[in-house]
Amino acid sequence: IEWVQSRYGQVIPVNWSQVEMIEGIQTLYPLGYQVADAQNAIVAKAIEKEFEWLLLWEHDVLPPPMSIIHLNKYIRDERTPVVSGLYWTRSRPSEPLVFRGRGTGAYHDFEIGDLIWCDGVPTGFLLVHMGIMREMWKDAEEYELNGRAVRRIFREPRDVYHNPVTGEYSSLSGTSDLDWCTRVIEGNYLARAGWPEFQDKKYPFLIDSKHLFCRHINPDGEMFP
Repeated sequence: IEWVQSRYGQVIPVNWSQVEMIEGIQTLYPLGYQVADAQNAIVAKAIEKEFEWLLLWEHDVLPPPMSIIHLNKYIRDERTPVVSGLYWTRSRPSEPLVFRGRGTGAYHDFEIGDLIWCDGVPTGFLLVHMGIMREMWKDAEEYELNGRAVRRIFREPRDVYHNPVTGEYSSLSGTSDLDWCTRVIEGNYLARAGWPEFQDKKYPFLIDSKHLFCRHINPDGEMFP
C-alpha cells in the first residue's frame, strides 16, 4: 500500500503526456518474473510503442511526491540520458546503492542534496533515454518470455567456470542493474545513441539525491535508510 500511495500520490506536470498500461497477468504484467525478465518485457513494450523515455520503477522503492515533476525537467532538457533516484540497500547495515567501480563496495563520499556522478546505478527508480535501449536491442539475444519474443537487454549474471591453469573453479554472480551499467559503457551504447560526451565520462550516470531521495521498503513496511 505504501508503494501505491507513492505511485498515485505523485504530482503530475501541467499539460503532460502520459501513458499508463495495465494488462492481464498472463500477458505482460511482470508479477512473478525474475527481475531481468520483467525488465526485458517492459523494454520490449517501450520499443514497440516507440517511446522516447523509459522509467523503471520497482515495487519496493518509494520516491518523494514531486519526483515526476523533477524527472520531467530532465526529459524536457534532454541533457542527461540516465538519471537515477538515490536509495539504500534493505539490509543492516544499510548502504547507498551508488557505485564507482566494480568490486569496490558502495560509494559513500557524497552529501544528501548532491548530484552524484557514478558508473553504477540501481534500476528501482531509473529514467533512461530510449535511444540507449534501441541500440542495445540491436545487439541483444532474442528469447521467448511467456509466449512473447523479447531481447536480453537485462540479465542476471550467473556463471561457474574452471581455470585450466590453476585448476580452480570460480563463480560469478551479480545483479541486472550493475551488469546493464557495465554493458552500456563497454558497448559504447551512449555514443551510439547520440550521447558521445557521456561516453567519454568516467562516471556517466547521474543520481539526483536532492530531488529523488527514495525509501526502500520491506514487505512488512520497514523502510531503509
